[in-house]
Amino acid sequence: MASLASTLLRSGRTKGWGCVRPHLRLGCPASSRLLYSTNSRLSHAVTTLLAPDLSYSQNVDHVGLVARHLEQDGILRITLGFRDDASRYLEGLIRSLHAHHGHRLPLAHSATRGWFWDVRPSFGATSSFQTAHHHQARSETMDEFPWHTDCSYEYPPPRYFALQVLRADRFGGGTLSVLSAARLGAHLDAATRATLMRGDAFRIAIPAEFVKDPAAPTAIRGRLLVADAQGRPGLIRFREDIVTPLDEAAAAALKALKAAIQHLAAQEHETMHFAAADLPAGSVILLDNRRWLHARNEVTDPERHLRRVRWDAAPFPGMEETTEELLTEAEQAEQAKVSDRKAA
Repeated sequence: MASLASTLLRSGRTKGWGCVRPHLRLGCPASSRLLYSTNSRLSHAVTTLLAPDLSYSQNVDHVGLVARHLEQDGILRITLGFRDDASRYLEGLIRSLHAHHGHRLPLAHSATRGWFWDVRPSFGATSSFQTAHHHQARSETMDEFPWHTDCSYEYPPPRYFALQVLRADRFGGGTLSVLSAARLGAHLDAATRATLMRGDAFRIAIPAEFVKDPAAPTAIRGRLLVADAQGRPGLIRFREDIVTPLDEAAAAALKALKAAIQHLAAQEHETMHFAAADLPAGSVILLDNRRWLHARNEVTDPERHLRRVRWDAAPFPGMEETTEELLTEAEQAEQAKVSDRKAA
């Protein structure tokens, strides 16, 4: 007789329970909510699959379910039935998605890091940091992460990323929150959307910790919002601290975008929140990096440890034949002067 885990896995209807917490510091409600639904509307619903052993990273049915849910929902949770400190399951899963579903292999995180990046606090000597030039990344602190998408400074940015929980926050911090880019785009007026979709409207700097070639340009010029395959403004790239608007219209659109994010984030029915109880050790959460923004509140446990991987760096729909423009330091300085004059 097949195991219960295998039966649920094949059906694709594995159910998981967890509490949903308002962003970012309010307590968890006493009642739990079902985290599985086939409803296409935004709701507090996330499919959970089981991977009882390492072989599931190459199991055709399991990998197919992962690919289907990522394409359909852009978010998926996986519960590992075995200890995997080396992230062998994730490595095997991504190789299988590459071989059978056309996903591109992962991006290197920096000049010295390969596929995987350890998301945990680093203290003391800079030699403990994971970058070539010993710059501390945000993920190596216990600080809050505002709303963002990963690698917004790359073109093309990775379509997917995953976080594997090796050690959850024991003291209630480090809650992961997610917000739909499609809902955000629908909340903006047409003029704001049009400006956010302009290819010359924003300068996006590459954070020092993720510079792979010191001699290469350190910023790109590009758009923040992109239409999806159905023509809806449902794809986004965003990290507020590295974005500079290049004219007055862009500045106004950026202000409206930030206000819309804060408005939607405050609405319980618009956001999903995953506390440590929802993502215990042995959990993996996978997200479509273009369809979901994410945030994190302060980490309260210095031993909290996640591992991240980003993959399938594919061009946005309709932009397959274009690249967003890399900016030299001289061009950045000139554009900064123009932006400052227009803002004055």
